[in-house]
Amino acid sequence: MNKVNSSSMIRTKDMTKIGMLSVIGFVLMYFQLPLTFVAPPFMKLDISDLPVLIGAFTMGPVFGIIIAALKNILALIFKGTMTAGIGELSNFIISATFAFVSSFLYKRHKTYKGAIFSLTIGVLAMTTLAMISNYFVVFPLYAKVMPMDAIIAMGSAITSKITELFSMMIYSVLPFNLIKGFTTSAVMMLVYKKVSPIFKK
Repeated sequence: MNKVNSSSMIRTKDMTKIGMLSVIGFVLMYFQLPLTFVAPPFMKLDISDLPVLIGAFTMGPVFGIIIAALKNILALIFKGTMTAGIGELSNFIISATFAFVSSFLYKRHKTYKGAIFSLTIGVLAMTTLAMISNYFVVFPLYAKVMPMDAIIAMGSAITSKITELFSMMIYSVLPFNLIKGFTTSAVMMLVYKKVSPIFKK
């Protein structure tokens, strides 16, 4: 009986932590900064991946994926969407990849250098997947909402090197995700030791 109660309490605590981090991630999605020197207006920088990383590092990679999903579901419910859910789908794919890869590696290298290494590989993994998913899935879906020519024109306004979808990936999606990933990683390194005891089991 005690084992059942203990197991139930652990699940309740986990659900509370997941809910708290998901809400924080959702709130951080409101604080966005356009990077007009590298990305079209519909791509904006935020650090909403920070709570996802904290959850993944303290509770495990799968929890990071759950938090990434929930923050985007909350965004769809309370903020609505201007991209028919495509932006939220892209955010989930990238956020979940970042958290899963980084936390998976960190579990095997729980040192300061290990954290830097894990986050760096996480940023590279999420950037790679962002380029693949945006090229084959996200931007083609965007094209059903906005003509692809108009999307490419937004990129061309940033740099004349963007002339079609592939060059958009190289000169816009690539640098944008590197900036976003390393910015979030820097904040993570600053706050992790202070906040992690709250969420560790």
